[in-house]
Amino acid sequence: MNAHAMIERFDVDAVGAQLDAEGYAVLPHCFDPREARALARLLEDGLLSSVPSEPGNGERFDFNEGLPPLLHAWREALYRWLAPMANRWHALAGLEPCFPAEFEAFSEANRRAGQHRPQSHLSRLRAGDRLALHRHDEGEQVFPFQMIALLSAPQRDFTGGEFVMTEQRPRMQSRPMVVPLALGDAAIIATAQRPVEGAQGHYRVKLKHAISRVRGGERFGMELIFHDAR
Repeated sequence: MNAHAMIERFDVDAVGAQLDAEGYAVLPHCFDPREARALARLLEDGLLSSVPSEPGNGERFDFNEGLPPLLHAWREALYRWLAPMANRWHALAGLEPCFPAEFEAFSEANRRAGQHRPQSHLSRLRAGDRLALHRHDEGEQVFPFQMIALLSAPQRDFTGGEFVMTEQRPRMQSRPMVVPLALGDAAIIATAQRPVEGAQGHYRVKLKHAISRVRGGERFGMELIFHDAR
């Protein structure tokens, strides 16, 4: 089944409502277990480059030869699916809708803006590792959504290692959220900001995401990001 057909299994209106309410929406069984484990094994094939990270932050591996066909297809199909939501979020935040319908047109806008560094990557965290809070909002062209996926089985391959998001609203304490994921599950998350309705209309809140400390085993994950960095 191709990526477009797989996406059609999910209710776009329900996903949009969940993103509006929480800043994330889980896509259960997005990848079957064999696909998920095959993606994790890409680390053994020499097609990814290791990126230095702080001690205890695990390992990050960038796709230095471009995305494999499965992920390339997912990114194009997901972008087409999410672009109307992205434009709606921009409009609610008082910004001009600016996301074209097709991924290639958005990618070209990245290149014109001087954004040439791909950001999609795999991660491996071992016992004691965790991934600090971060977000991917570098550059003029920032798509408001990204995909994350879990490529290992909780409680079997690893313990701990929950995917966590925080949301900072003005004059309020940060709101933590734990995003529940199983092997092969993915989630669409807000990249860095999202619109929230208040008494005076919509305003933007800031978000970051992280992975809590892995207590045992190995945890493999993926971040699929639509825009490039400078």
